[in-house]
Amino acid sequence: MDFVADQLFNGQKIRALTVVDNFSRESLAITVDYALKAADVVATMGHLKALRGTPKRIQVDNGSEFISHALDHWAYENGVTLDFSRPGKPTDNPFIESFNGSFRDECLNVHWFLSLDDAREKIEGWRQDYNDFRPHSSLGDLTPGEFRLAHLEAGNL
Repeated sequence: MDFVADQLFNGQKIRALTVVDNFSRESLAITVDYALKAADVVATMGHLKALRGTPKRIQVDNGSEFISHALDHWAYENGVTLDFSRPGKPTDNPFIESFNGSFRDECLNVHWFLSLDDAREKIEGWRQDYNDFRPHSSLGDLTPGEFRLAHLEAGNL
């Protein structure tokens, strides 16, 4: 998980919480709002738990939303290990950094967001395209969705 900042057409700041499965490279969620707090991270993780189950480990940086009591409590209650990167070492979490670079280049830098709802709609459209229509060479030229399904069918997940 990580955060990406951007703004609407009028300069109002928005933030996006990006959650990526390091195995399949699938974008599990991009939560967008004016401000995101630890409770929003926990809510996103609760939603993902309902959809996909609970991960064993989550890689995060040392941002205040990730070192919060709320996320620590959620992780403890769900048996999830929070794996914190070393301060100033984005290379400790290379998959999210690579994803965020693509997200910025291909979505945030391409669109003008007229409102928060407009941003959410355009970002979700990009996320679905990223998962379901864009093959990745690192996944044997499968999309992240195809890669995940192939491993589900093979019993590897």
